Amino acid sequence: MGILPIFHFARWIIKRSPNCKIRSLTEKLADLKTDSIFYRIFQSLPSTFFELINQPPSLANAYQFSSVEVKQLAFRIDGVFLPNAPELAIYFAEVQFQPDKKIYSRLFTEIFNYLDKTELTNTWRSVVIFPNRSIDTGDTERYTELLNSQRVTRVYLDELTSIESSSIGIETVKLIVEPESTATAKAIEIVNSARQEIMDTAQQREIIQLIETILIYKLPRLSREEMAKMFGLSELKQTRFYQEVFTEGKQEGKEEGKLEGKLEGKLEGKLEGKLETIPQLLALGLSIEQIAQALGLDEQVVRQATQSEP
Repeated sequence: MGILPIFHFARWIIKRSPNCKIRSLTEKLADLKTDSIFYRIFQSLPSTFFELINQPPSLANAYQFSSVEVKQLAFRIDGVFLPNAPELAIYFAEVQFQPDKKIYSRLFTEIFNYLDKTELTNTWRSVVIFPNRSIDTGDTERYTELLNSQRVTRVYLDELTSIESSSIGIETVKLIVEPESTATAKAIEIVNSARQEIMDTAQQREIIQLIETILIYKLPRLSREEMAKMFGLSELKQTRFYQEVFTEGKQEGKEEGKLEGKLEGKLEGKLEGKLETIPQLLALGLSIEQIAQALGLDEQVVRQATQSEP
């Protein structure tokens, strides 16, 4: 099951579990791995990254975005732009949506260990993305020289109004901190722009899926009917959410009823269907207690299911 079905299932749990409360935007995005949204944006529209740091969008053509791991030390650097020329800098991207006093200690440890292990001789830059300045609580005393140099750029999403660019990528990033009252209208505006400006069908679908994912984070009570109406049923049928979840429901269902009804039956149905969702919920960061509560299962059943996973 892909990432969008998991997000939709998380939304389903939120709607049905009285003890699963979502408070602030920051908590929502942090709990459900906000960085995955940014990495998908950077993969689909790498020029967005360079726009965020006031560099020419065309610079993205000289880079490949990837994730790297310093295996000997078990460090993972999730967002790295690797250049195709020795005179260009390596860019390390870090997305931080929760207060973390060790953010800079961890970040520079990962960067310097990577530089020590790689054969690349390029210089480097680091970009740390926060929702706002209040989340930037990392201890800085030992890293003042680095933080005040050109090595490090800190981006605060709620201050992106200073960026004049109105590219689809930047507008998608802004949507993450858009007020809930205007998020739907903004999402429709971005989707319409994508349909007009992006000719590549696959890339257009990816943007629509990104917008859908962000809205699920921000507006967990938004129904599938509202989502389909917002983006158009034909677009909904092209998303991984439709193809992977609705199609699974159709294949496993015993009748030829509507796909929507089959999805509800799949999610709320038999015990084996619930057990199949446990690994995905664990991957989202939910505890055994939270999963048991959300699925209406005994904690011991959930624990045994996790232990039986290969």
